[in-house]
Amino acid sequence: MPRGRSGRHLGFTLIELLVVVALIAITSATISLALRDPTEVQLQREAQRLAALLETARAESRASGLAVHWIPKGLKSEDDFRFEGLPPSLRLPTRWLGDPVAVQIENASAANPGLVLGPEPIIPAQRLVLQLGSQRLVLGTDGLGAFDVVTAP
Repeated sequence: MPRGRSGRHLGFTLIELLVVVALIAITSATISLALRDPTEVQLQREAQRLAALLETARAESRASGLAVHWIPKGLKSEDDFRFEGLPPSLRLPTRWLGDPVAVQIENASAANPGLVLGPEPIIPAQRLVLQLGSQRLVLGTDGLGAFDVVTAP
């Protein structure tokens, strides 16, 4: 290595190189997290919002003793979903925040096309698949716990 005027070696120490590599790794990790798919972010936001709405309706059903169901398509053409059985004073949203989300309820039938939310404290285990573009999320409950994102299929 060449020597400077003071007789010391010129160049980088191992610690200096490690600090630079660590800074590059942290920066690239931050950038990769910031560049998430907007469809995935919207679907996660919709799933969290729907889980909160379902739990709100479930709590109201238990408190009022009314049988409440969540149906994916509303009666009105502008509704994306609806809650049946809630008191008229409680007006929950009926639209998605962004692009319409496709919903498929597992084990749905013509007699029961939606989710059962109460009034019993323990409801049947239920799952629904939310899809937006190529992104999919599964939202569900075991019947005792709250609705939450279960897994990505």
